[in-house]
Amino acid sequence: MELDVSLSYYDKILAAIAASLSGGALAGTITDLRLRVGLFAGAVIATVFVYHALFQNPPRPTPSRQAKAAAVVWHAFVGILLVATFL
Repeated sequence: MELDVSLSYYDKILAAIAASLSGGALAGTITDLRLRVGLFAGAVIATVFVYHALFQNPPRPTPSRQAKAAAVVWHAFVGILLVATFL
């Protein structure tokens, strides 16, 4: 019986976030650091992973033709409202 497990990039990011928060909590529990300081350090490290996943390598679905058309219509509508508001 063979178990084939393949993790995607975002699965690894989620695991890294959980590991950094858990590591911070563990560091705050078993060392002289306060628990809040350990959690803060873990949260700062987790923030780096979140930043990388959202801004450096964001998930980009392939938009449908309807979604593209809706985006164009929406931006045209917002542009018309802005022009009407400031004129």
